[in-house]
Amino acid sequence: MKKDQIPQDDANLLEGKTRDLCYAVDENGNYITGLSTGWDPKNAALQHALDFFNERAEKVKEKVIKGKLSPLAYFMEARYMDAALLADYMELSKRVVKRHMKPKFFNKLEDDVLKEYAEILRIEFSDLKDFPTS
Repeated sequence: MKKDQIPQDDANLLEGKTRDLCYAVDENGNYITGLSTGWDPKNAALQHALDFFNERAEKVKEKVIKGKLSPLAYFMEARYMDAALLADYMELSKRVVKRHMKPKFFNKLEDDVLKEYAEILRIEFSDLKDFPTS
C-alpha cells in the first residue's frame, strides 16, 4: 500500500483518541510508517463490540435499580472493567470487590473507600453514592 492509500475511514467511535500505525511504501519504494484513523471493517467490528458492552451495562443498571446489585457493578461494567481488574487498581482481592457489588455490603462502605472507587472509575463520588433507583 502506498502512503496516500492508508485508510482514513474515521467513524469517530473513540472520539479520535486512537490511531493505528500502518506500514506503507513511499515514492522510492522504501517502507515508511503512517497513521490511520481507521478503516470500515475495523470500525464495524469495534461498533459491534461497543454496542455489546453498552447493552451489558444497561442490563446491570436495571439490576442496580431493582436492588439486586450495587452501583459499583454498573460503573465497573460501564468502564469495561471486571472485578479482577478493579481489584488490582484498588489493591483489594477480587472476592472483596465482588462483595462490594452486593447492595448489602456496598451500603456499609466508608466514604473513603467509595471515593477511591470513584477516582479509579473516573466518576463523581456523588454519582456512586447517590445512584438513582428509579
